[in-house]
Amino acid sequence: MSPETTGPAAVIVLAAGAGTRMKSRTPKILHEIGGRSMVGHAILAARSLNPQRLALVVRHERDRVAGHISTQDPEALIVDQDDVPGTGRAVEVALKALDAQGDVTGTVVVTYGDVPLLTGELLGELVSTHESQGNAVTVLTAVLDDATGYGRILRAEDGTVLGIREHKDASEEERSIREINSGIYAFDAAVLRTSLESVTTDNAQGEMYLTDVLGLARDAGGRVAAVVTTDRWQVEGANDRIQLSALGAEHNRRIIESWMRAGVTVVDPATTWIDSTVTLDEDVRLLPNTQLHGSTTVARDAVVGPDTTLTDVNVGEGAKVVRTHGSGSTIGAKASVGPFTYLRPGTVLGETGKIGAFYETKNVTIGRGSKLSHLGYAGDAEIGEDTNIGCGNITANYDGEKKHRTVIGSGVRTGSNTVFVAPVTVGDGAYSGAGAVIRKDVPAGALALNVAAQRNAEGWVLANREGSVSARLAEAALEPRLAAAPTSSPSPATTEEGK
Repeated sequence: MSPETTGPAAVIVLAAGAGTRMKSRTPKILHEIGGRSMVGHAILAARSLNPQRLALVVRHERDRVAGHISTQDPEALIVDQDDVPGTGRAVEVALKALDAQGDVTGTVVVTYGDVPLLTGELLGELVSTHESQGNAVTVLTAVLDDATGYGRILRAEDGTVLGIREHKDASEEERSIREINSGIYAFDAAVLRTSLESVTTDNAQGEMYLTDVLGLARDAGGRVAAVVTTDRWQVEGANDRIQLSALGAEHNRRIIESWMRAGVTVVDPATTWIDSTVTLDEDVRLLPNTQLHGSTTVARDAVVGPDTTLTDVNVGEGAKVVRTHGSGSTIGAKASVGPFTYLRPGTVLGETGKIGAFYETKNVTIGRGSKLSHLGYAGDAEIGEDTNIGCGNITANYDGEKKHRTVIGSGVRTGSNTVFVAPVTVGDGAYSGAGAVIRKDVPAGALALNVAAQRNAEGWVLANREGSVSARLAEAALEPRLAAAPTSSPSPATTEEGK
């Protein structure tokens, strides 16, 4: 349904359940699938209908759930369910809250906060069928091999919908029915409002069943119909961790399939996970064991993986990211990262730049063509263009209380094991010698050296490590030299003539 098209009068999302089978301190509907909470998926599907109003009914962990909903959709109306149990009561309090803002007239859609794979397209089909047929109630149904726990659709011999029987209230014969109630409906608002006044708690659960509205509407002469989906996943809810995992895997399979159809190569879909919030261009190549999360974007011709996890990372065109764990970072076009690299938030690598093996970066900007090839740490730093940072270099940015910045210019060459003690600045074109500890600013074009001249204490091992492997090998190595050494003449004081 396009944004210009007026959708149903209202969508009500039921999100009040405790979800005890999830066995979690986190409310069930806040558990995530594909980088988005289950209730977030429900809101997205509901908003795709372009409804005039959207309401969500909450109760369990009310403040936490309501706060999350407000971040997902600030305009949604949050309604508190009272002590009367049941889906019928939840819809009743929502409808009254909506009516308080102005009477609802037209179609009211009811859905759930724990059905994450439900799409706006299927909801649109439900609304279209409901309105085109002039139904009082239209229910979304599916046929399952195992319908345990679901309400069963009761039909007349001619196939018309008679009503719904909840699983706990169903007879053995009724439990053999495989067509189930998804719990997702389109109602005429007036019929819904009137019918709810007659719904009671006289059932095995002692709850107000929303399903009772179908029979009441039919008894009042209204038309009750069903839209049957062949895609059972769209009506599956997650009540425990097992169902959550299964839905997550199916959601991921669908995302990967959609990206492959859009021109992305996924070498091993079984080990690749992509959040629904990720964006990929054509000709991106994802290698095995790659996970892309959050707002990650990957541009054309980039290669990511294997064994790579990126969260909120922007990967430029033609870049290569291998065996890397990164978050909150930007990788420029044709740049390379990895293997075994840790990109922490605030890392910005310029075009054609390189962050190599066993490197950790954080809050650092690295200019175009600069290379940090192996074994080091760069944090709270700014590095210019075409600079080469040697092996084992680190920026010592923390003094125990505060963090300080290191600024390294363009065209700089640093020797292995250079340590930059921040705050410090290195000018353009400067060099540092191997092992240098840079505590003072280095002018442009200067060579920074501060290592004392090497001194060799010959014979130290033989004198101090007698009997060790090192001493034996040293003695063997030194033996030819000792044998060739000239014999010193005796002192005059020790000769016969000197006595």
